[in-house]
Amino acid sequence: MQNKKKFIGQIGRNIAETQFAFETKESQSKGKPNIIYIVLDDMGFAQLECYGSTIHTPNINRLAENGLRYNNFHTTAICSATRASLLTGANHHSVGINTTTEGRTGLQNAQGGIDPQFATLAEILHEYDYRTMAVGKWHLSGMDERTAAGPYHNWPLGKGFDTYYGFLAADMDQWNPVLTRDNTMVEQPKAAKDGYHLSEDLTENAIRYIYNHEFSYPEQPFFLYLAYGAMHTPHHAPKEYIEKYRGKFDKGWDAIREEWFANQKKLGIVNENAELTERNEYVPAWDSLNEKQKKAYARYMEVFAGFLEHTDAQIGKLLDYLEEAGILDDTIIVFLSDNGASAEGGKDGHFNLNTSMDICDDYPRDVELALEHYDTIGDEYSNPHYPTGWANAGNTPFQWYKQWTYEGGVKDPLIISYPKMIKDKGGIRRQFNHVSDVTPTILDILGFEKPEIIKGVPQKPLEGISFKNTLFDENAEGKKKVQYFEMHGNRSIYKDGWKAVTNHMFSKSYDEDVWELYHVDDDYSEKYNVADQYPEKLKELQEEWLIQAGKYNVFPMQNKGLLSSRDDLKGYMGAFPLPAVKKEYNNVRYPYDLVADPGIGTRTGSISFSLNRKAEDGDGVLISKGDRFGGVSLYILNNKVKYVYNLDADTYYIAETEKELPLGNVNIKVDFVITDVEKADVKIYVNEEMVGETKVEKFFYTTSAGAPVSLRLNKHTSVYDKDYAAPFEYHGIIDKVVIEAEAVNAYEQEELERDLRHD
Repeated sequence: MQNKKKFIGQIGRNIAETQFAFETKESQSKGKPNIIYIVLDDMGFAQLECYGSTIHTPNINRLAENGLRYNNFHTTAICSATRASLLTGANHHSVGINTTTEGRTGLQNAQGGIDPQFATLAEILHEYDYRTMAVGKWHLSGMDERTAAGPYHNWPLGKGFDTYYGFLAADMDQWNPVLTRDNTMVEQPKAAKDGYHLSEDLTENAIRYIYNHEFSYPEQPFFLYLAYGAMHTPHHAPKEYIEKYRGKFDKGWDAIREEWFANQKKLGIVNENAELTERNEYVPAWDSLNEKQKKAYARYMEVFAGFLEHTDAQIGKLLDYLEEAGILDDTIIVFLSDNGASAEGGKDGHFNLNTSMDICDDYPRDVELALEHYDTIGDEYSNPHYPTGWANAGNTPFQWYKQWTYEGGVKDPLIISYPKMIKDKGGIRRQFNHVSDVTPTILDILGFEKPEIIKGVPQKPLEGISFKNTLFDENAEGKKKVQYFEMHGNRSIYKDGWKAVTNHMFSKSYDEDVWELYHVDDDYSEKYNVADQYPEKLKELQEEWLIQAGKYNVFPMQNKGLLSSRDDLKGYMGAFPLPAVKKEYNNVRYPYDLVADPGIGTRTGSISFSLNRKAEDGDGVLISKGDRFGGVSLYILNNKVKYVYNLDADTYYIAETEKELPLGNVNIKVDFVITDVEKADVKIYVNEEMVGETKVEKFFYTTSAGAPVSLRLNKHTSVYDKDYAAPFEYHGIIDKVVIEAEAVNAYEQEELERDLRHD
């Protein structure tokens, strides 16, 4: 138990003279309900069956039927920021996470982790004797902190959780994940070929954590934070779930949007005044597509639907266990998505998302790949994401997507189930609220205040507002009157039934941004821009946005989004400033995951290895980044050095030596020099002699974000499986490794790219 007993007896010279007595206090958590947050990733407003879709989600429906659905709930438009706001009850810029934690700049609003002055719900509930458990996606620590040696202060156990099992990164291979238990990197319990799937593993661990707790401390309530990798790319699901949807989306996204919107009207999950917005400008009409495109695009959606139903089945396992354990009725379950549906699949969708993340990107090779691998999309040899048209349908009836602050990016499903308190089972709530309001609502239900000091750190107050009153009364007044939004320069503000919004994703400067105005009390779908009719109201909201931005630490804003691509403005993940890197590792005798990504294969730099090579050392990987879907691997094969740049599991750039490596002292060096936009020269040196080279005709600024950079082996899946099967460990001692990479300033890089195009 967290609640410690104070000794108040009297100590004698021996046991006979000692009086044993302890002060006994009734636990502050006695009689309080359990709390479970279930978070899905990149799932749009319309994609649940109980929110209008034709995807079968009976277990999430079960939550809705025994609880409340909210139709005016808002997030931050991206994952890390929403999770930080959810767990702290404050705005994401305030707590130090302006976007994803990969965007850490060191500034106050981009710390790469949650500011300790904003304790998480786990830390708060610890003060009241709750047991706390986290399972699944974390994504609240910086990339440079995700190593076997930490630092751990931004990991789950450093943020108030007693136990943790899951993954620390932004996205994860569902068949071959990078896993962490507590503060230790661990291997998956079985292989994909033996039936492993991450969602199933996470659910089993969540149930086991609760089971162990209930056996030991049934009188103590618990808080479980369960964050699935679903429905983020890669869309991976068992084939039997995918096959359930064969042919179900052949009618295309235009017809599906109409069908889902009609369902929403029947369910009452959208307001009576809701109208369907126009198809997004970056989505072609379904009837304009050729038969190959239709077949490929429909298959991508079948895979997504199977993935969602499979995830729903895992949630069902958890609900069944809670019911069997007799604790379901006394458990508050909060279910939500962290942002709207994602447009990162581009126009054609992606068999391998590493190809691009641009919304209007045209990559027709993925159509061919989808048809070549039609029956295996969704398995462990694919890294798929559906086309933008399906994201447009997933956000029905709204505009735009994840990362935008239109309703399509920020209005998401929220279901709250608490059978012991909620009497209006199956009800719908229409009050405006925000993800920062969830934790204040939970604390209000529990009757707990946020302590002024937690773990020795003076606390800042909650910024969200409790909407507990709406649990009892569908006509209760919404307490949240004003809420700002900002994501990658996209901005909006809600105030008293009005919303102003600007799309900065395609602007070259803030001076070019054009603000739109929507009267969302009368225009639920955000369809009619009335800026010209109400210029004074627009000005009022623009000024209010500046006030809120100053209050909640929004500045400075990032000047470029991650999906932008229009004219000569090329979208890339290098939109964040990156410092120069120089890392040196000595006496590398065991495999080791490096601190973050030191820029291998993404910016000009070099890697050198000093070996005292013995015949018995054999072949193996010296360094690898990524996996079968994209990455870089430098290895020794048949006593020769080989470098492979895997662009997208379809295109490979290879440099290799003709001479065999000598024994004794050997220095191997690889230079990666950017020569043009997404082009580079690679040269291999052995003992200062250039012995191999290749030209990389196209590279991307990220490769397989969830896969680590590792010394001495290739973790999980092989970067180049034509040569070796992972892990292909090198067994010799590496005396020294030196990694160097030039600094990247995002805005200088942007100008450089423009200059290169115009030369």
